[in-house]
Amino acid sequence: MISGEQRGAVTVLTLEHGKANALDTELCHGLVVALDEMQREAAPAVVLTGRGRIFSAGVDLFRVVDGGPAYVGDFLPALSSLFLALIELPLPVVAAVNGHAIAGGCLLACACDRRLMAAGSGRMGVPELRVGVPFPTVALEILRATAGTAAARELATRGHTVEAAEAQRLGLIDRVVAADDLLDAACTEAEQLAALPADAFALTKRQLWTPATDAVHRHGAARDAEVIEQWSREESRQRIRRYLDETVGKK
Repeated sequence: MISGEQRGAVTVLTLEHGKANALDTELCHGLVVALDEMQREAAPAVVLTGRGRIFSAGVDLFRVVDGGPAYVGDFLPALSSLFLALIELPLPVVAAVNGHAIAGGCLLACACDRRLMAAGSGRMGVPELRVGVPFPTVALEILRATAGTAAARELATRGHTVEAAEAQRLGLIDRVVAADDLLDAACTEAEQLAALPADAFALTKRQLWTPATDAVHRHGAARDAEVIEQWSREESRQRIRRYLDETVGKK
């Protein structure tokens, strides 16, 4: 599900979960455990990437449709916990976006401190509203903090995906690099962050994310109860089924 590799001072975590590294309850829990371990071991820095040509295609919507309200009630809190764990982790995390990063996959990358994307046909974006479901609170706060309010509004409401150059213009990523150089470049970025005083970096990261984390801790529980309720509706499951039929075909 998640493999680890040490490259000098940098720990590379690679998502290896099915064909598309789709986010489900198990992967969310697994990543939180891996991040907790990195913090306990005081790892200097982490690079997060995916196997093959997909960073993460986002939420496993087939699981949502098949699992119904019971699965949604477990999954969405697990997803929010993962996003919160990333932005509250006091260690540097660099995303090496090796291909498509869609919906939850895009937000997973945006929760990292630096984001590099491979040049090529990979796309990023947050098509949740096109799927027919709302965003968890922490997801929107991450998008707003990363891309800015105007770009976040455009991305969220239009629901389109963009290639690497446009993703950089919108603030979703910091740099586009050749695919063959991606992991080396991400490790170099991580090493540079790791060379900073760890306590000063951790405090600065916490300060930068404070508007997002404050919003989550103040309002997240109430707002996310409504999010879970909407995802659990039969009409939402029907919209998800139609989206899957139109985009990836029937299961």
